[in-house]
Amino acid sequence: MLNFMEVPNDILTGKDLDYLSDMFEWNYIAFKKTNTAVGIVGDQEIVSYLEKGVKLFESNLISVLNILESRGCNE
Repeated sequence: MLNFMEVPNDILTGKDLDYLSDMFEWNYIAFKKTNTAVGIVGDQEIVSYLEKGVKLFESNLISVLNILESRGCNE
């Protein structure tokens, strides 16, 4: 009979790290491009949407870093 854990270990696998790395990179590129566009676009309505995007991408970056910080430092 197989024994299964009810709660998985609090570790990150290599596959997890690859996925988090990809997520971070996608959001970082989007953050940089959107932030650059904020300074170029003249229409204030569009700028307000871009600023919301910048905040969203920044929040996503912080979330990924928090995951790495909390789960990547197993002792």
